[in-house]
Amino acid sequence: MLRRLLTALVFLILPVHAETMTVAVLHPLLADLAKQVGGDHVEVVELIGPNGDPHHFEPAPEDLKRAETATLFLASGMGLESYLPKLKAIIAGKARLVEVGATLPSLEGACDHDHEDDHDHDHGHAIDPHWWHSIDLFRRATTVVAETFIAEQPENADEFRKNATAYRSQLDDLERWAKKEIAKIPRDRRHLATAHTAFNYLCKDFGFTPHPVQGLNREQMPDPKQLAELVAELKKDHIVAIFPEKESNPKILETLTHDTGIRLADPLVADGKGMTSYEQMMRHNIDAIVKGLSYEP
Repeated sequence: MLRRLLTALVFLILPVHAETMTVAVLHPLLADLAKQVGGDHVEVVELIGPNGDPHHFEPAPEDLKRAETATLFLASGMGLESYLPKLKAIIAGKARLVEVGATLPSLEGACDHDHEDDHDHDHGHAIDPHWWHSIDLFRRATTVVAETFIAEQPENADEFRKNATAYRSQLDDLERWAKKEIAKIPRDRRHLATAHTAFNYLCKDFGFTPHPVQGLNREQMPDPKQLAELVAELKKDHIVAIFPEKESNPKILETLTHDTGIRLADPLVADGKGMTSYEQMMRHNIDAIVKGLSYEP
């Protein structure tokens, strides 16, 4: 009798651990964010994977099979994932879908990423969906994810808030570091020329003028006349370097920079592809930008 009583008291004293919540994510960087906020209470299913491209991804039946226990799906939002209405219909009654970027302030500008022929992604005609390149918006997204998790598991609210606070503090440190590094670039060189309009949020936050070089993210080569016009435009804007994207084919950019005095800089990471964390991506990009624009021949 005494033993049974003691056993009952032990169970009363020990904290009750809720079941782990399964969260499916549709963007590589949201996987990192969900893990940072969820901690041990969240199992993250990366539908796209760390090497996937969110511009060309649409979940297949086998992907949804891996996420069959998920009660929550996290999407980037701002029109990046054109398949969301279809996905909402599929998971209706089983899981909730949250667009993390939906309530964040956005910039204008349609996404011009080169699409596969078998995809018809409409990223919106007025909204730039690459909000994650703003450390401030990623910090706000941390709060969005924390509130989403709290709504799903209110019993773990204190831990989700604690994790979110700790991660926002890390992002504060990252932002301070980025500002200090960017201060090394002369102000007249703060022009960011890229072949994909993915970095407008970074430019806004850190005082760069963006120069997306239209047409250079596709396979076809510009004709000599187009090439001459592009070079003239870049020189007029005092562009000293062009930044390709990591793992993209830089041949067109190499053609553009050949004998023009404009350098081909180290590649940037647009969507977190190949990165293990958001911080790793931002540090890689800031390092590449500082190196490329501070270069003295």
